Amino acid sequence: MANITNIPAPRVPFIDERTGLISREWFRFLNNQFVLTGSGTTATSISDLEVGLGLSPDTDDVTAVLQSELQALQIAPPPEQRVFADYGMFYDTTTQAPAVINTAYAVTFNTTAYARGTRRGTTTSQIFCNNAGIYNFAFSIQFDKTSGGDSLVYVWGRKNGTNLTDSASQIRIKGNNAEVFSAANFFVDMSNGDYFQLMYSADDLDIRLLAEAAAAPHPGIPSVILTVNQVNI
Repeated sequence: MANITNIPAPRVPFIDERTGLISREWFRFLNNQFVLTGSGTTATSISDLEVGLGLSPDTDDVTAVLQSELQALQIAPPPEQRVFADYGMFYDTTTQAPAVINTAYAVTFNTTAYARGTRRGTTTSQIFCNNAGIYNFAFSIQFDKTSGGDSLVYVWGRKNGTNLTDSASQIRIKGNNAEVFSAANFFVDMSNGDYFQLMYSADDLDIRLLAEAAAAPHPGIPSVILTVNQVNI
């Protein structure tokens, strides 16, 4: 039996990935059905359908034809659902500094720029994920030193209060007013309700995470920026 209403093959997606709209083949099929059934009027009869389907009255069964094409429609692939990944951007507009040398401190964040499925905790160093997945945590920090000599700073990640294995970086800062920009990222397997923290320590109390106000021509400089992206859905 001919595919008289032009039902698309099952491999034809209902939604065109390029446009996000119904695909041309499915639009033509549905439009054909609309025309064959009277274009929205209530005056369509079985005889009208037989003529529209190219059938001969009393020789072909319009019900059998429609059932056959309905079965073909039921095996067509379901429309693809667009799934959006979680993300976040957090930063801090204050200068942070250690109180004790060679001691771990959690970097804090006082501003949420964007967030979907992520959030700052009541403890503002904690960044929570609402959904399970692999997340990319990327940070940038502006370190500053207020005295001469060399100092070492270490930065690493923590998940739920436990250090991430092999996640530390060492930064050497030389001399007074020697700003150093540091950036890195971590892939972390997170479950619903897990939280991430960015940690640091320094061997000198003259080390700080420096924030500066806007001054023409540049905007303000946060002491730290953290972006979060879910990389699998």
